[in-house]
Formats: sequence, structure tokens, C-alpha cells
Amino acid sequence: MAASHRTARVVSPVRPRFDVAVWSYMRWSGVLLIPLAFGHLAIMHLINNVHVIDACFVYYRWAMVGWRVYDALLLWLAYIHGLLGLRYVIDDYVHQPGLRRGLKGLAVVLGVALLTVGSVALVGGVRVTELPGGC
Repeated sequence: MAASHRTARVVSPVRPRFDVAVWSYMRWSGVLLIPLAFGHLAIMHLINNVHVIDACFVYYRWAMVGWRVYDALLLWLAYIHGLLGLRYVIDDYVHQPGLRRGLKGLAVVLGVALLTVGSVALVGGVRVTELPGGC
């Protein structure tokens, strides 16, 4: 038998800090999202019928700061968790460095835009003047 000569692959024992932070965020946000998402589903689909949810429902729900904080946590944790997951998918399947960088940049730009719109909606709430008369 001929001995095969392989070169040893050198792996740095220290991972980059950003990757460690992303890894940690993905784990913690996943753990926090489980009760937030199930609570949201219970409130919006089990406790309240979907036919009851309208602008009046949102107005009275968001009248309490706690519900806005709850919805903001759900929005930010879930969306950033999804964007970081998309980052992993892009890294796994896009092999051209320029295209990979461009797709990640596009994801960040769209992510910031959508998080901004969602956050403005949470802060702005529902205008009382535009509610139906039956509220």
C-alpha cells in the first residue's frame, strides 16, 4: 500500500467575533421567539376570532404600552433572526464572492427598510380620526 500524503488543514482556534455574536443571537432569539410567537398565535387566532381583528381592535390593543413592546420584540427578534438565517443560506449556496456580497447588502438594505416601516407603524399606532364610527 502506498502511503497517501495529505496536508493538514489549519483551522484557527478563535472564531471571528461577529460570527460568534450571530451564533449566540440566533440561539437566544430562537428561544425567546417560541413563547412570543405562540403567545401571538394564541391571542390573535385562538382567544380572538380573526373576524374581530380590525383597526379598532389594534387601536385598543396598542393603547397599552406593554402590547407595543411585545409586538416590537416579536418584530425585531423574528426579522433579524430571519435575516441572519438568510445570511447563512447565501453563504451556503452562493459561491461567487461579488454576488454573495451583493445579495447580503441587498438583504441588509431591505431588512432595515422593513424594520423601519414596522417600527414606525408600532410607534405611530392607529389614528383615532380614521377609525370607524362604531369604535
